[in-house]
Amino acid sequence: MAARTGTPATGTPATRTPATGATIAEPDRSAARGGPDGSGAALQASCRTELTRWTPPDAEQRALREVYLTRLDNHPRAWSRECPSAHLTATAVICDPARRRVLLIKHRKVGLWLPTGGHIEPDDASVSAAALRESVEESGVSGLSVLDGVTLLSRHPAPCDTADWHLDVQFTVVVDEHGAAVEDIGSHESTAAGWFGWHALPEPTDDAVRQLVAASITRLR
Repeated sequence: MAARTGTPATGTPATRTPATGATIAEPDRSAARGGPDGSGAALQASCRTELTRWTPPDAEQRALREVYLTRLDNHPRAWSRECPSAHLTATAVICDPARRRVLLIKHRKVGLWLPTGGHIEPDDASVSAAALRESVEESGVSGLSVLDGVTLLSRHPAPCDTADWHLDVQFTVVVDEHGAAVEDIGSHESTAAGWFGWHALPEPTDDAVRQLVAASITRLR
């Protein structure tokens, strides 16, 4: 999970309604992992593709996408945690099969209730694949699928050794009807984990989490 301070750098916009559909799809894992020469070129290209094919829901999100794309233009491994100053990260909010609850993790380091997420790894085929991998690793829940397309973007301060900012690409993940029960969830990065009604999120959390949950629920309706 990519730790943060809980103060989104993009302000506190109103709840957004992404224009993307809610078709459930497994991420494409056919791309060359990290590129044939280890440069990460294929992963860099897939990050750009996922961002450019997404339709941002408002002007603020469109402007933020331009920030991400400029970063990809200027840094050949903008997805890597080693990219200085700022790099892309992946987050996903997990929704239960009934589409009434979301799974949040109480982050051990920052003490906030957050969705699953973290750094993109060289073995990830795409940023959406990274979000799905983090969801599985951090929640322990089986039977997960990621909705096709980005849900929201969120830029926030990053307590990393090499970066000041995380350029977070956020997705919505759903559990199939055979997914694990609440007592099965948890990881070494969390002190607690649980399912919460989308209108009754636990505290402390932050506005970026509330916005992502609201946008995800809208996509699933």
